[in-house]
Amino acid sequence: SQQGCDPFAQTQRSKLQHRRARINQQINKEMRMRAGAENLFRATSNHKVKETVALELSYVNSNLQLLKEELEELNSSMDVYQNESESISVPMIPLGLKETKELDLLVPLKDFISEHYGEEGVLYEKEIKEFMELRQAMRTPSRNEAGLELLMEYYNQLYFLDSRFFPPTKTLGVFFHWYDSLTGVPSHQRALAFEKGSVLFNLGALHTQIGARQDRASLPGLNQAIDAFQKAAGAFNYLKENFSNAPSLDMSAASLTMLVRLMVAQVQECVFEKMTLLRAQNDFLARLQLAQEAARVEDVYSLVHQTMSQPHVKDYVPFSWTTMVQVKSEHFKALSHYFAAIALCDCPAPSDAELLEQEKAFLQFHVTMPEGPSLRVLLQDPEERRKLGKAHLKKAIMKHEEAMRIHGLCKILRKMDILQEVLSFAHKRSLSKYSEIDHEEDFFETGEAPDIHSKTHQKPEIKSPNFSQVKVTDLFHRLGPLSVFSAKNKWYPARRVHLMRGENGFGFTLRGDSPVLIAGVIPGGCAAEAGLKEGDYIISVNGKDCKWSKHAEVVQLLKSTGKEGVDIGVITLQGSECPKAVDRKAAVMSSGSGMLKSNKENSRKSLMNSKSASTLLVWSKKSKRSKKSTYSGVPFTAVGDNEAMY
Repeated sequence: SQQGCDPFAQTQRSKLQHRRARINQQINKEMRMRAGAENLFRATSNHKVKETVALELSYVNSNLQLLKEELEELNSSMDVYQNESESISVPMIPLGLKETKELDLLVPLKDFISEHYGEEGVLYEKEIKEFMELRQAMRTPSRNEAGLELLMEYYNQLYFLDSRFFPPTKTLGVFFHWYDSLTGVPSHQRALAFEKGSVLFNLGALHTQIGARQDRASLPGLNQAIDAFQKAAGAFNYLKENFSNAPSLDMSAASLTMLVRLMVAQVQECVFEKMTLLRAQNDFLARLQLAQEAARVEDVYSLVHQTMSQPHVKDYVPFSWTTMVQVKSEHFKALSHYFAAIALCDCPAPSDAELLEQEKAFLQFHVTMPEGPSLRVLLQDPEERRKLGKAHLKKAIMKHEEAMRIHGLCKILRKMDILQEVLSFAHKRSLSKYSEIDHEEDFFETGEAPDIHSKTHQKPEIKSPNFSQVKVTDLFHRLGPLSVFSAKNKWYPARRVHLMRGENGFGFTLRGDSPVLIAGVIPGGCAAEAGLKEGDYIISVNGKDCKWSKHAEVVQLLKSTGKEGVDIGVITLQGSECPKAVDRKAAVMSSGSGMLKSNKENSRKSLMNSKSASTLLVWSKKSKRSKKSTYSGVPFTAVGDNEAMY
């Protein structure tokens, strides 16, 4: 079996998938019943009927509520992905992979090879099956580096599949089916871009699962989690920037923006955890820094919460995610105030040497200046420090309680003991600190502590996928060099030409490699007599395939022919005969209309640069890669360095 493939994961995931799909069907059925009942309720004037219908409606509505909760619970099975270590880490949110249906490409690709390439499709069955096996394997990537590489390998193969088998104006007629990762709703398209986008989405999702599984109680585990969430953010961001009009909600711009922000927040949380591991926390400045890091985590989570509350995202994101994000936002705000209090109450007043540095740090610490004496006096007076520390703790306790209240509203999160433990531990710690510094004879009213300025020493990076790290060879290499033998090029049927050598050689100039081009034909020479034309590509010499042959190899084959002459196989690209300007304009007109038709057909080609309401935008990376065209219409008299006469 393929490396990086884990079939066991498939059975687990497809169980989830089937349950999701089944619940969705039931939800749809209840919605139809509700719509019918509502119509009847509006239409009837019969009091008795109205009563019966109202009762029916209340049943349907409570059923819908239960079904939605069940779906919610499935989408929040975060525990599947968390690590197994003893230490307590706050759970992270991972994403499930998108599921897809099996795809049989044997017939469509064989047909295309015989129609377009003029070769026997049967001869390519091995390559087609190999491609299908790779696709099958990437449906169940293992949760590690090998699984990521498997997805990358398939993604890179799609570039070749696209170039070989997806012409601009026609589709293969094959549908790619993918299910939404959160709702399980199926979508299908003929656009290969939908397949590419879905694989990219899974690359991001797999990174989230790897990130959530790390043991974040150790430094190596934390660094791996940071790396995984940064790469997940990169994959979702790349998808958002290179695709549009995705048919499923999980790949809409609004969802992807939310996912990128969620990943960035999870990175920021890991950065905070890293600081708590690394720093000696008994020092005043280190504690101020922790408070600012916590405030930063609060900031990014509240941004995620806003994003999740937007119209197109709100009804789609699991309630447990929205709640978890809100809980974390409150929790980290509480921690920022707690560490501020600890810095003030547990650290000794500064010596004269330390004062300047501490004053400078404290100047930029609060969002607004605390009331009372100047900072210099405050820092040197233990009683003033205790007062402000107490105000910070009061705020911390309020925020801990808010975090616990929100946590309690979500049935699914209530079942997550770890989160409960973390919240109540932090709450108790703040309470005990408060009672420790609270004096019975305190008559002053504890003031309102100002919020803490957020600041981080390690900004999260959005790391785009590096596709070149996984090298692949084109499975359909035997069809010939892509510069000529691609889906977008058309050529006339191959011709076999028998050529004798005259006194002045064959009478043509050759240029380039793989395939070698006839750059010029001497009027009245042997080549011209035999019917060879400028712009022909040599694909065989005496029956030996020369599509991939280097210049020197072809010359060697030609030179080694005796008196009996040589058989040359050539093809001519359509459109390389330099049509007159009028024809060219007509050609553009007709191909344009062809594209619009194929748009209606949901094909992947939108008119190259318009983000028209086609399906998914034409894959943008393509243009950069395929510029290595060998043909140029240089007249044969200009014999260049790599051009020689034979």
